[in-house]
Amino acid sequence: MSLFYIESGDTKAPLLVFLHGGGVSGWMWDKQIEHFQDYHCLVPDLPGHGQSSSIPFSISGSAEFIAKLIEPMAQGKTVVLIGFSLGAQVALQLLSMRPQAFDYAIINSALVRPIPLAKQIIGPSIKLTHWLMKNRSFSKLQAKQLYIGKDRLENYYQETYRMKAETLIAILQENMTFRIPEQFHQSSAKILVTVGEKEKKMMRKSAAEIAGSNSNCKSMVIPHIGHGVTLAQPELFNKIVESWIRKP
Repeated sequence: MSLFYIESGDTKAPLLVFLHGGGVSGWMWDKQIEHFQDYHCLVPDLPGHGQSSSIPFSISGSAEFIAKLIEPMAQGKTVVLIGFSLGAQVALQLLSMRPQAFDYAIINSALVRPIPLAKQIIGPSIKLTHWLMKNRSFSKLQAKQLYIGKDRLENYYQETYRMKAETLIAILQENMTFRIPEQFHQSSAKILVTVGEKEKKMMRKSAAEIAGSNSNCKSMVIPHIGHGVTLAQPELFNKIVESWIRKP
């Protein structure tokens, strides 16, 4: 099995690897790909999502897939890792597994404070409520919370409609029980940790915990935004990325 991915831009330029959030796929980075055409952009669909939906999901397994995918592309290049939410958790795992492989990283809205009893609660809850994933009104409500626009609402609905209950359970269990990997402090990448000002307290605390776990980290609270700055304010997020990877 192999991951679906899209490449674009200048293949001789620094490599930007974009890892999407849960319940969406690589299309969430469209505004970034459009903006960063002077770079070599790599956008995979994570296991269990989009066109990689047949591959079972785990955070560590996803990190292994990504590591193998980028290795031949990264030779002799500056490599930048950018992850949002679930993709940011995969990015943390990657930075820990391959501590010398990345030059820069941006960790946006990663949960690293496990939710009590998540493993016990998620399975029964999803089995009872999974039918909601096929309801367009519910999908619209979820999309609004993630700042998904009307132009991508159908993509979001179709992908969540097709997601099996077992896949969703695996994704949520991994997401809600994830901790900062022990080896994260060894990463030599220059790491920017971002979180929205309007995100839940546990997300803001997670960002602070990540930033305090590696001496190469800097943190940023993005004003007036919740969970999803990459979609809500793509121009702002692109500027943040540019500023960070151009730092001396």
